[in-house]
Amino acid sequence: MNDINTENIKSQMRRGVLEYCVLSILNKNDAYASSLIGELKAAKMIVVEGTLYPLLTRQKNQGLLNYRWEESLQGPPRKYYSLTEKGKELLAEMDIAWEDLVETIAFLRNKK
Repeated sequence: MNDINTENIKSQMRRGVLEYCVLSILNKNDAYASSLIGELKAAKMIVVEGTLYPLLTRQKNQGLLNYRWEESLQGPPRKYYSLTEKGKELLAEMDIAWEDLVETIAFLRNKK
């Protein structure tokens, strides 16, 4: 078992749910990238800008997000992201898929 890189496995698992996490956060409030990173870190989902920005761009290009610029008292204007209707629909589908996955894993772990 010493051959297995558990940190790499955990990192891959987090990356796999990152899109879902971002949509979930934006479903509650519009947010800019740094605040998204802060919220993800608070939830122990460590993400760097180099990972988040391409994901946000991809989600916007897929029609899942919109953005608007807002002036900031602390520096340059900020790009605030929000969910589109398509993003909300995908999030609802992801919620169902997540519940199914959690049930499947619970079943498999508890099966004797």
